[in-house]
Amino acid sequence: MGYEWDFSVVFGNFDLLLLGLVNTLKVTGLALFFGIPLGLVLALMRLYGNKALRWPAGFIIEFLRSTPPIAQLFWFFFALPILLGVEIDPFSASVLTFSLQSSAFFAEVFRGGIQSIDNGQWEAAKAIGMTRNATLQRIILPQAVKRMIPAFLERAIELMKTTTLVSTISYSDLLYQANTIAQSSYRTLEVYTTAAAMYFVVILACSLLVGRLEHRLGRSGEITRG
Repeated sequence: MGYEWDFSVVFGNFDLLLLGLVNTLKVTGLALFFGIPLGLVLALMRLYGNKALRWPAGFIIEFLRSTPPIAQLFWFFFALPILLGVEIDPFSASVLTFSLQSSAFFAEVFRGGIQSIDNGQWEAAKAIGMTRNATLQRIILPQAVKRMIPAFLERAIELMKTTTLVSTISYSDLLYQANTIAQSSYRTLEVYTTAAAMYFVVILACSLLVGRLEHRLGRSGEITRG
């Protein structure tokens, strides 16, 4: 007996799915907002800090990159409130987790981008009396960031897909909303097919943007991958 598709439940609850998509983008956007500058700090600590800064930065980066995101999410949502004696809602736990987790990957992107700049530019800046900080801010970072743009966007795409884990702590992202609708309507195939299509449209748009940037920057060799 063939399956009879019925998307009426999807149309009737499409506003909830859109709300879930917005919530997914909120977590992703805030994780990028906090994770990118934190990643830069970790990268600079690892590259130019003394031992008291390099070793902790290296440990934090490797720990966050090596442990499962879902374990980090559960720890911040369930364990951190016990340690601090305060309540942490699912949204805050999600943003905190993915800001820290993504910062470790962005740190490696920054490190690769900075190290890709020819040492001669450091030497030339030093020869005209520029300090290391001034050289980094005015000469090195502007060039490095341009090379890192595709890597940043690719990491953002991966981050968005990873945020589906927030549904496990009852944050109402797209996957959580889809699961709720599917359980109440028993139209699992229709609901999850629609949710997958919504993820696909957003991620495809980002992927096309990455492809165009890689094509434009690749011709001049200005691409650094994380």
